[in-house]
Amino acid sequence: MSSGFRKQKPGRRRALGLLGALGGLLLLAACQPTVLHHGYLPRKGDLEQLREGMSKAEVEALLGSPSTTATIETLNDSYYYISSTTKQTAFLKPKEIDRRVLAIRFDRNGLVKSFAIYGLEDGQIVNISDRKTPAAGRELGILASLFSRYR
Repeated sequence: MSSGFRKQKPGRRRALGLLGALGGLLLLAACQPTVLHHGYLPRKGDLEQLREGMSKAEVEALLGSPSTTATIETLNDSYYYISSTTKQTAFLKPKEIDRRVLAIRFDRNGLVKSFAIYGLEDGQIVNISDRKTPAAGRELGILASLFSRYR
């Protein structure tokens, strides 16, 4: 009486088990999140050296070029050093898990007036515009609008 199944050799069973375990480990490794750091990352001690009254040149020598700058009321400048940390798991959309913004404000003479560090919790979502740009082809051209009266 035969059951139709062949008996596998113990060495082959072990190899299949190892391949299955290796495949499982690869799947598990693919699900490990990837953490990426973008932007300005200060060195140890840099922020402790930042003082009110420093010139822009001294700030740039200490921290490097800012991520972005702004002019407020055309009199006072601001430097912004921005860093962001995102986490992505497999094919899912990346999620921002941390953000740091070092804002340095200068007076009229270009000396540090104040500085502050803002985090992700300090941010606000700003909707720039709800309006939509009209798609091409929906409006009538000059000739089409002239001849559409005579249809």
